[in-house]
Amino acid sequence: MSIGILGGGQLGYMLALAGYPLGLRFRFLDPSPEAPVGRIAPRVTGDFTDRAALEKFAHGLDVVTYEFENVPVDAVQHLAKKVSVFPPPGALETAQDRLKEKQLFLKLGIGTTEFASVPVAYDIDAAIKKVGLPAVVKTRRMGYDGKGQWVLRTAEDVKTAKDGLPKQPCIAEKFVSFTRELSVIAVRGKAGETAFYPLVENHHRNGILRLSLAPAPTVSAEIQKAAEDAARKVLESLDYVGVLAIEFFECEGKLLANEMAPRVHNSGHWTIEGAVTSQFENHLRAICSLPLGATTAMGASAMINLIGEVPEAAEVLAVPSAHLHLYGKEPRPGRKLGHVTLQAPSFDHLTARFRGLPAFFQRPDFCLQGERR
Repeated sequence: MSIGILGGGQLGYMLALAGYPLGLRFRFLDPSPEAPVGRIAPRVTGDFTDRAALEKFAHGLDVVTYEFENVPVDAVQHLAKKVSVFPPPGALETAQDRLKEKQLFLKLGIGTTEFASVPVAYDIDAAIKKVGLPAVVKTRRMGYDGKGQWVLRTAEDVKTAKDGLPKQPCIAEKFVSFTRELSVIAVRGKAGETAFYPLVENHHRNGILRLSLAPAPTVSAEIQKAAEDAARKVLESLDYVGVLAIEFFECEGKLLANEMAPRVHNSGHWTIEGAVTSQFENHLRAICSLPLGATTAMGASAMINLIGEVPEAAEVLAVPSAHLHLYGKEPRPGRKLGHVTLQAPSFDHLTARFRGLPAFFQRPDFCLQGERR
């Protein structure tokens, strides 16, 4: 079976690596001639809006998927007329717009942060009057890894925001006090079968995921069930096929949905070594009508993102149960260059092994204290 993937970054790279043992073949479309997937699969270099590039990319494919949610919906809809595309275009369209995303959560009865639309900057007063201060203002589209977000704490911040906000629609969200950030990775097959990974605890720096702990420590069965129920509602409402990630705030023992990603997700990288079936393999199984694999965690895992720089490989590989993944990207500040997954039989053992990592990891960037988002 031939699979086309829109986007040629590390997520597509890891999808292909998971698919080759299953006998699957891959082709990628990406605007960059330096996209990492060029080392492991044929790549069409072209813009996602280039119809000629789309035609060349789609020829002979059995199914198309995507590795990031900022692919133009028009391009996906165009491809869907020629070849099956999963997740469906409607899911992509919803996840690209934070307002539509929040409205979906409300429609499905999924708890989320209080929010208000900000069509243009001068409407910020009405939005803040509704949600109060402090608040977080986000662009409705294209924001990720902390981009397109502003925290407003005072009336002076609101006044400044009127001049500083971008000339595009935004959303204002009530700033909530939460215990921690959690995410669930869910997968749904074409026949409607579903599977869920254990909740993951996530820690960020400057809006970028730095560390995931899996399974999340001290998660009750009720919280796990609440996350699965929320994900199942979204999967069914969108007639979804493939892997979906939903990020939550845990607040006083309850979950508030923050946002979702219609693709394999950074907080699921631990599944490559830490689960019976990785999120990447399960995504491929789902879109290829293959039986879903078990999502059981094997012990405890810590996934550490490598941002802007990477350690010496030998130092990492000298640590027992440490697994190094490098994405083949040129270093630059704030760029995800790879990740390390550390495994152990239990969370207590994992904490001890974490302390045994090289000095590169013993910096504030990698501490277990999160930030408010």
